[in-house]
Amino acid sequence: MSSQIALQVEAVGASTEETAHQRLDRYLSEALPDVSRSRAQKLIEQGQIQVNGQVCTSKKLMVQAGDRIDITVPDARPLDLQAEDIPLDILYEDEHLLILNKPVGLVVHPAPGHEEGTLVNALLAHCDRLAGIGGIQRPGIVHRLDKNTSGAIAVAKTDQAHQHLQAQLKAKTARRDYLAVIYGAPAADNGTIDLPIGRHLIDRKKMAIIPEEKGGRRAVTHWQVKERMGNYTLMQFALETGRTHQIRVHSAKMGHPIVGDPVYGAGRAVGVKLAGQALHAWRLQLEHPVTGEAIVVVAPIPAAFLTLVEILRRRNASSTSKK
Repeated sequence: MSSQIALQVEAVGASTEETAHQRLDRYLSEALPDVSRSRAQKLIEQGQIQVNGQVCTSKKLMVQAGDRIDITVPDARPLDLQAEDIPLDILYEDEHLLILNKPVGLVVHPAPGHEEGTLVNALLAHCDRLAGIGGIQRPGIVHRLDKNTSGAIAVAKTDQAHQHLQAQLKAKTARRDYLAVIYGAPAADNGTIDLPIGRHLIDRKKMAIIPEEKGGRRAVTHWQVKERMGNYTLMQFALETGRTHQIRVHSAKMGHPIVGDPVYGAGRAVGVKLAGQALHAWRLQLEHPVTGEAIVVVAPIPAAFLTLVEILRRRNASSTSKK
């Protein structure tokens, strides 16, 4: 199986001449947020790209305004997933649904080069009928959490539950609240960030604020101040959408990156050793996919997160008393 994508080349700058001097591989990587430049080059080499109806195998071809580009993207080959007996911190479970508290450092999805020790490997051992639900490569997984983000994550045990839970996320009836410690102090006590997010145009391992016309997807994050601690703030975030790195990117865009974030808060230090960014999926509220009852699960805050907050409180109290 494979997916088909068609693009009509438009001017990328102030003139069509600027478009005409852009290589095919670079154009594809910028036009398709989920395709890296190296991935684009491999597709070209495999004969998966047609320009104006002709197969093109040259990554150096200069695209022209008006060109039609057809891309065939083969489906990823399923990974050979193995069940592993990894302890799980279960917050809720029945025959349809599982909600657990993911620790910092645990990768959710296996990937080439990282096919062991993930949440999926653990789930395959815990739920003997999970394989294939929601897709071979992401069995049971409904939404994601970054490796170094802790907290509540839902897993479907049946196809019916998987479809129902995904529909809730799409309809925005499920609620996901996060706690985070950020650098600095927002002027207001609450607000909403409505800025599209897509793959960074240069550093493909990062996400960034990208206009929708350039491949960004709408991303909405609601926030409110929970506690001010001098030059740091304890925040509560509520996701309306679920883009990759959404809270981390939006928080950094505010000028207040999350403490401990090695990607979007690089170069800043807090003087406290952290295993990951100070971001925790604190509360998950959803409708049971079968009974319809409201389920609200609160994931205990990690000890390192609590220690960080306590240290910042003491620092703030000390600096305030000296004034």
